[in-house]
Amino acid sequence: MGDYEASTTVAVSAQVLFGYLSDVEHLPDYLPQMTEAHRTDGDQVEVAAVIQPEGGPQREVSGKAWIEVVEEGKKLKWGATGAHDYHGELDIDHAAEGTSLLTVRLHTDHAEGPSIDDGLRHTLAGIKSSVENQAG
Repeated sequence: MGDYEASTTVAVSAQVLFGYLSDVEHLPDYLPQMTEAHRTDGDQVEVAAVIQPEGGPQREVSGKAWIEVVEEGKKLKWGATGAHDYHGELDIDHAAEGTSLLTVRLHTDHAEGPSIDDGLRHTLAGIKSSVENQAG
């Protein structure tokens, strides 16, 4: 079992960042393996991605997840059913005028410390780049 956390600053206001991340249609913008994401009903989301398991061929996968947008405190909570009890949250805080602090927390029973830490840093970098480019 593993709990992971990583943070970065983003050069947009907390409200702009929260608005961007609250729209699940933006997921493929900053998660390169994800090809589609659509809200279906309430907190339910259908996603599609291209993955390449270690040593295996690249393949397309699809599934269902949930994303809860929490206006108070500017948080997004998410999860997916499956074998690894995968869930987490994005927490958006005001850092300075026009700058936000974005923190991602992840829980999974699938514990691969260094690769998960790398994935979190890569995801934060993708969010930062995507939202700053869109705002710029």
